[in-house]
This record gives sequence, structure tokens and C-alpha cells, in this order.
Amino acid sequence: MTIRVLLADDQALLRSAFRVLVDSEPDMEVVGEASDGAEAVRLARQERADVVLMDIRMPGTDGLAATRTIGADPSLSHVRVVILTTFEVDDYVVRSLRAGASGFLGKGSEPEELLNAIRVAAGGEALLSPAATKGLIARFLAQGGAGDDDDRDPARAGRLEALTVREREVLVQVAGGHSNDEIAERLEVSPLTVKTHVNRAMAKLGARDRAQLVVIAYESGLVRPRSE
Repeated sequence: MTIRVLLADDQALLRSAFRVLVDSEPDMEVVGEASDGAEAVRLARQERADVVLMDIRMPGTDGLAATRTIGADPSLSHVRVVILTTFEVDDYVVRSLRAGASGFLGKGSEPEELLNAIRVAAGGEALLSPAATKGLIARFLAQGGAGDDDDRDPARAGRLEALTVREREVLVQVAGGHSNDEIAERLEVSPLTVKTHVNRAMAKLGARDRAQLVVIAYESGLVRPRSE
């Protein structure tokens, strides 16, 4: 299957560089380019994109608003958004994860990291950033700076009651940034069993993917940010 990638960035030079990189891979192709968030949403629908590489800061409709629109549209439930940001320590990143993004990458990432992020996102699998994602979320939640109070969902802690003991155990491991194979080894179960628990937890908690599971795990208090 060819992964259909949409590029959303207000800098034409960066879009051109990303296009050359993505189109050089046999399993993916660029299906459109957008210079603002509104155009990104329109093209995501029109071109049936699988993954949107979304710049967080764009004129007009920014990447955060566009991500929220995509995340709230049932017809775009298959679309995965990878946030691209110059500043990896940025409260917009966590707000984007809440809005439905699958994760984030710094614009200074290596080409292979970007290509791997696209493949991981398309597969609906793990956190997209390197290990920094968990630490970033932890820092902002600890500081109370992960977004506006209106973005918080106080019911999430109660919704954890719907999880089984094993699903909670798996959720803790997911929040630790571990892959299915790593979790399987830690809990002495099969990777398929872990995947089943993850999918059930996502369904019960209304999470689109693992990135949102991590946010929920921290917001609900199931996992506590470290002080370091």
C-alpha cells in the first residue's frame, strides 16, 4: 500500500525539500501541498491523504486549528497528523496531541526519522517523536501549561474505571513510550495480546491513537510526571 502524504507548511522551500524526500520512497507519495491550515483540511478530504505533515505555525488557520478540525471530523478519522515544529519544547505540541495529532517531530530531525514517523503514523501504531514526547508531555502537565482549562476533560479519570486491570497495566507501559513488543516482554504476554488491550483501551477512552493514550494517562493521574 502506498502511503498518501499531504504537506502543510507556509514555507515553499521546506515543502519542496519534504516532497523530494517523501517521493524518493517506493511506499509513499506526496498527494498535495498546503500553505495554511484551511487548505490542509480541504486537501486532506479531496486527496484522501493518509498522513498530514502539519506545520504548527502558519498564517490564517494554523496547524493547531487544522488538527482540531481533522480530529473532529468522522469522515477524516483515517487521517493521521504529524506535527512539525521548530521548537520541540512547545505547549502547542501537547495541545495538538489533545486535538487529535498522532505525535510530533522537530524540523531538525534526520530524514530517516521523518520517513519512519510517516510509516508509524500511517500504521496507527506508536508515538511519533523519539523518546522526547513522553518527557515533553510530563513537563507541561507538571507545570499546568499543557493548554487552556477548557481543553481538559475532568471525566477522563472516571472513564479509567472502564478499563480492566490488565488494560491499565498496558496503558501505563504505553505512557512510558514502550512499543508493543517491549510491553509484551515486560508483561510476559504476546504482542498480539498487547495490541488487543491497546485497541480496547483506545475504544473505551475515545483516543484516536497511542499518542492520545499517553496524554490521557497523565491527565487522569494514572501516570505521574517525574520531577527531573
